[in-house]
Amino acid sequence: MTASKLLSAISIALLAAAGAAHAESYDGVHQLTSATSRADVASQAVVAARSGNPYADGANQGPVQLIASTTSRAAVRAEAVAAAHSENPYAEGVTSRVAPVLASGLDRSTVRAAARAAARGDALPL
Repeated sequence: MTASKLLSAISIALLAAAGAAHAESYDGVHQLTSATSRADVASQAVVAARSGNPYADGANQGPVQLIASTTSRAAVRAEAVAAAHSENPYAEGVTSRVAPVLASGLDRSTVRAAARAAARGDALPL
């Protein structure tokens, strides 16, 4: 490596280091400004410590609030028994029936030949 290349590399490194040193400024510690007194903050802290966690979820929320239902226990039981005895207890609306078996008009050997042709990459007959 020649001296000129070495000197230019050193000068570029020094310029980069000098530029990085002046890139950030420090403004010092900012003073806190608040209109609330220490006593007010202390009383708010006591209230917050004794109240529930508004950000809790799941098991951390505490006791579940009960919701009063207008449906009687016997009516709910009767609906459950009827749903359990139906064809598909998990179906809703139109899908609650048994799915129909669709019969094809194609011959089995024709379908098999088309499947083999598709597997080999041959052109499918139309």
